[in-house]
Amino acid sequence: MYYIAVENHFDAAHFLRGYQGKCENLHGHRYKVAVKVSSATLNETGLVIDFREIKDALKPVIDRFDHTLLNDVPPFDQINPSAENLARTIFEAIKPAIHGAVLESVMVWESPESWAEYKPQVG
Repeated sequence: MYYIAVENHFDAAHFLRGYQGKCENLHGHRYKVAVKVSSATLNETGLVIDFREIKDALKPVIDRFDHTLLNDVPPFDQINPSAENLARTIFEAIKPAIHGAVLESVMVWESPESWAEYKPQVG
């Protein structure tokens, strides 16, 4: 099995509704996002897929969140903009644009040492 990944980042503010602690207050992060795809085979060029295809799928999602108050951006006007919900939302947004490989997971870091990963359950 072959795995490839791309990373990107965005800056945004958020707060967690119903949270009992500092994160209930408005604060910001430089979010790092990693998208991982896989394939059992390589294409005729020797690639899983072109990195550019993943980057092109991710860019409009990142642009939608960059320099915003996430709580004002759908779907986070309805659900908490946690790292977990961000990972799932990004996964679902880019999945239709990934062709010729399996979208494995999306990881979102709120800080260099804190991250969440979304990978759909199979079965």
